[in-house]
Amino acid sequence: MTRTPLNDAGLRDLALAYVARYATTRKRLTMYLGRKVRERGVIDGAHGPSMIAAAVATVEALGGVDDAAFAASRQRGLERRGYGRQRIAGALRSAGIDAELGQAVAATTDDVQAAIQFLRRRRLGPFGSGEPLAPDARRKALAAMARAGHPPAVALRLLKLGSPEELEQFMAQTDAP
Repeated sequence: MTRTPLNDAGLRDLALAYVARYATTRKRLTMYLGRKVRERGVIDGAHGPSMIAAAVATVEALGGVDDAAFAASRQRGLERRGYGRQRIAGALRSAGIDAELGQAVAATTDDVQAAIQFLRRRRLGPFGSGEPLAPDARRKALAAMARAGHPPAVALRLLKLGSPEELEQFMAQTDAP
């Protein structure tokens, strides 16, 4: 089944349908529309890249694409899942967020709270069995925290805690002026 080539209105409709369904970035929307132009072609005399730029600009003007809002939303979600600043910055970069904006948004991450959430999900440190980790298990936990983007100093301090009570004391000490 052959699809009809795209014109400006068809490309704009594809862009609007895409942002209605998915939260996206300007770069991802451009890549999606480029793929559609390659698959279907364009009406004779039309220029694909300029049509794509116009469709993206139209959707952006309507508020369908906002890289800053997308980055902030993605940062909050990843932080809640327990990912650290470096992992969040990488995820934003791969989502098509400008490096400067991605670093600025990732910098708002609370390293300690994100690490605590990671430990809670993995049942490590103060959320584990209460017994000190064996050296091999400790090394693996540190490696997992590093892959999740947590700074080594934060990871080491939190993994040493053996109970939720010790975590509360640690948090009280770090909150004190």
